[in-house]
Amino acid sequence: MSVYIINYFKSPIKFLWDLSMKRKLLLTVGTCLVLWSVMLVSFSNVFKHHLLGAIVNGSNDSDKPRDKLLEGLLTADFDEPFCLSRYQSSLYRKSSAYKPSQYLVSKLRSYEKLHQRCGPDTEAYKQATKNLGYDDENYANKSVGECKYIVWVAVYGLGNRILTLASVFLYALLTERVVLVDQSKDISDLFCEPFPGTSWLLPSDFPLMKQIDGYDKGYSRCYGTMLKNQTINSTSIPPHLYLHILHDSRDEDKMFFCQKDQTIIDKVPWLIVKANVYFVPSLWFNPTFQTELIKLFPQKETVFYHLAGYLFHPTNQVWGMVTRSYDAYLSRADETLGIQVRVFSRRAGYLQHVMNQIVACTQREKLLPGLATHESQVTNTSRTRSKKLKAVLVTSLYPEYSNNLKNMYWERPTSTGDIIEVYQPSGERFQQTDKKLHDQKALAEMYLLSLTDNIVTSARSTFGYVAHSLGGLKPWLLYQPTRGKTPDPPCVRAVSMEPCFLTPPTHGCGAKKRVNSAKVVPFVRHCEDLRHDGLKLFDDPKNEL
Repeated sequence: MSVYIINYFKSPIKFLWDLSMKRKLLLTVGTCLVLWSVMLVSFSNVFKHHLLGAIVNGSNDSDKPRDKLLEGLLTADFDEPFCLSRYQSSLYRKSSAYKPSQYLVSKLRSYEKLHQRCGPDTEAYKQATKNLGYDDENYANKSVGECKYIVWVAVYGLGNRILTLASVFLYALLTERVVLVDQSKDISDLFCEPFPGTSWLLPSDFPLMKQIDGYDKGYSRCYGTMLKNQTINSTSIPPHLYLHILHDSRDEDKMFFCQKDQTIIDKVPWLIVKANVYFVPSLWFNPTFQTELIKLFPQKETVFYHLAGYLFHPTNQVWGMVTRSYDAYLSRADETLGIQVRVFSRRAGYLQHVMNQIVACTQREKLLPGLATHESQVTNTSRTRSKKLKAVLVTSLYPEYSNNLKNMYWERPTSTGDIIEVYQPSGERFQQTDKKLHDQKALAEMYLLSLTDNIVTSARSTFGYVAHSLGGLKPWLLYQPTRGKTPDPPCVRAVSMEPCFLTPPTHGCGAKKRVNSAKVVPFVRHCEDLRHDGLKLFDDPKNEL
């Protein structure tokens, strides 16, 4: 302060001039700093926006908006907060080469309008159910309105349910029926409503609700039984039919897929179906259906992929499990691998020959690196290449498979120098079908598997079929072991990403019986994991297994 006073008395004018200049300088610098800060914030926001756009779209093309409607597969008529997974799933998936046909998109919009006209609580539904509970043989000849229905009854495990519900919905699309789903199990705790402005849940006061659980092949209105007893024809149509499409279906039950039989079934107002198999491939045997199916799905192996993308949106609780696990364990990795282990054996639990099979498959197919023999090899390799982080997601009832894999890559380095992280969300040890939390965990794990870059699944496992087909992935399928030995080769790369119809018809729809159903049409052939059994859809008929 004293310096300023002395300077003032020496030269008052110079002092004031210097002070004024300093103030101006400080003001100018301060203004520049503020402007620079604003520019930095603006630049940061632009950078974040472009980076997010690139991440969402899986490319550096930040101008391309996120396609949350999946090329029109989904409608925009839902409020996002009530079902976050419906419009957020595209954030977690890579851009897909499989686009829905415009015909499929149009068909789905038409179906949504049909469901709004005929679904629960509508006058059409009330009219159709008015006399359904009464044993009136002339019921089908009475006016029941414009609407026809197919009721899906939940049976067996979650994988079976998802595959069969997709199959039933496709049949409903082909026959202009309204699909209603049994809500006596936990369907509403797993999936959001898929149709806007209405519900797909079968009302609890449905007239046949108390009886449908008991329907089986012995039921008098089971289609196979009526066909066998010759009690159904074009002039004798019951008010409802039960369709038995399970692993133990008879030849008569499987005639349901045939064109001639469909002319009769089409007249029945109500169909009740129990199924535990993915019966979509057999729908292509019907010439009438086949014409429509080719327009709906020009890429034949995309049937379940598109239907699942439209129908199955996990509830917010399940979606939270998916996103938390993904963000914590998969998002940081350079590459992700899903391994789904299902053991079909009388002796449950961990089996060493299955563990050997997993290691043999993943290392032979270069999905995981081998182990180094000496630390020096890894050191030399690491100097010449950058290390990759590979995250491995394992799903199994038994945690020993993931624990052993984790220990293997922790105790010894990899031959490539890559870092392997192994993660298993749950290990319940016992399948607990119809337990709410167990099924929610199972669904979350299916979705997590579907988000991986590559996937290995077990033969004959409907859980695995759902996981890889949902993600549009062609899996490496682990052959089912026999006599406690590791198969050689341990696995096969799938040609088609479609699920397998495990117990298909073995007969033809005409006069011929016991024909090879894999020879009926060129694009429906035996499944890769079953070698000479099962049926699935393939895009390239020339690619023989």
